[in-house]
Amino acid sequence: MEAERADAVVWRNRALTLFDRVAVPVAVCDVYGEVVLANPAMAAECGTTPGRLQGRDVLELFRPQETTQVERIAEALRMRRRSRYQVSVRWSAPGGAERYGELTADPVSDSVDMTPALLVMLRVQGERTVRRAPEQVAVTSVEGRVLALLAQGATTARAARELGLSKDGVTYHLRRLSARWNAANRTELVARAYALGVLVPGVWPPQPRPAESGVE
Repeated sequence: MEAERADAVVWRNRALTLFDRVAVPVAVCDVYGEVVLANPAMAAECGTTPGRLQGRDVLELFRPQETTQVERIAEALRMRRRSRYQVSVRWSAPGGAERYGELTADPVSDSVDMTPALLVMLRVQGERTVRRAPEQVAVTSVEGRVLALLAQGATTARAARELGLSKDGVTYHLRRLSARWNAANRTELVARAYALGVLVPGVWPPQPRPAESGVE
């Protein structure tokens, strides 16, 4: 008996070593889908460590694309059917990409009478890059008003009069903005201001967005 126990421990340790080193994302879940054990490859898909996946619902980590698939699997498990089950899923990968793929769940247990665990494997099929809206660029209140007047077609002299600046002062702000945004001329400078969210779109006369707190 002692020899059998020692052999069992050796083979268990070998299995866990293989489980950790395999490149395929794999997890062991209970029959309700709660993660009992996950390998590093599975944890990497969630941007975390294996220990932090324990107790998590695998279908919250990897969202099913069709709820009917999950319902059919749940019914099959209640009937103690021992088949391979597949679920199309999507999830947010580290870095912001939206990935999609397939979870394969195999019921496993020492005997047919025992409540099975689920050996879950993930197959990554592709990803879609999530496009994020550009962050609003901070400009000073004076720069915003200069750009709004420029968008109206104001000359340097008119902008100077309305802002209480000298012509050289207006030119100074325009040069700084052009250098910062690598704009070749005033038309491009106005276009950049709208593209970067500095000027409010769809408004006439042009208006700058309110300066962020602390930006003068």
